[in-house]
Amino acid sequence: MLPACARLGKEAGPPSAKGFMLKSGDTIVFLGDSITQGASGAQGYITLFNLFCAANGYDVKSVNAGISGHKSNDMLKRLQKDVLDRHPTWVGISCGVNDVWHGVKGVPLPDYEKNMTEIVDRCLAAGARALLLTATPIMEDMNGPFNRKAVAYNDFLRQLARKKSVVMCDLDKAFAQAYAAKKSNENLLTTDGVHMKPGGYRLWATEVLKALGATPDELARAQQRWDLQGKK
Repeated sequence: MLPACARLGKEAGPPSAKGFMLKSGDTIVFLGDSITQGASGAQGYITLFNLFCAANGYDVKSVNAGISGHKSNDMLKRLQKDVLDRHPTWVGISCGVNDVWHGVKGVPLPDYEKNMTEIVDRCLAAGARALLLTATPIMEDMNGPFNRKAVAYNDFLRQLARKKSVVMCDLDKAFAQAYAAKKSNENLLTTDGVHMKPGGYRLWATEVLKALGATPDELARAQQRWDLQGKK
């Protein structure tokens, strides 16, 4: 059985088969919405990503390109300025929550498919490798109306990752597994059903790093740094 995050397409295989895919000197831009915008905080997933790199000797530059409220159409409009003009080696693409959550002000599935395909195509054409993330659940009830609607959006992202042979991180699956084990109605990983608590960001960072080929030993070294960061 494949782990929650797996590499798809021509380079498929166990995430640790060739080790961590980024190397010193690389730049990764994280494109996203408010969840990404807040991920440079003390316990955000970009901060945790940076601590992983520091703990394991990877001199990798990360750029936060998250803007609150943004949907696929917004991200496509600013892709050149906020992402491609930075000449990234990698682009992490997290988009879909607001497309679904915003209802009539969101983005219908056919338009979402077109927007996301163009974002991935333009990143690849610019010479960057893409890390495509499924959208995290909206509210912590996987049977709720938002998450039922999001199924088609996330299924499309999985198909797109296979078609374009890009790295896929299935955050939707990982978070759904965590929510299945909930023992109360209180939010487990989010503050409001969408935005992350420290535990949510930690799960996010862990799954992203697994998808990028981080080994168990590398993750263990990073988690020691993360534990210290959480005590600050």
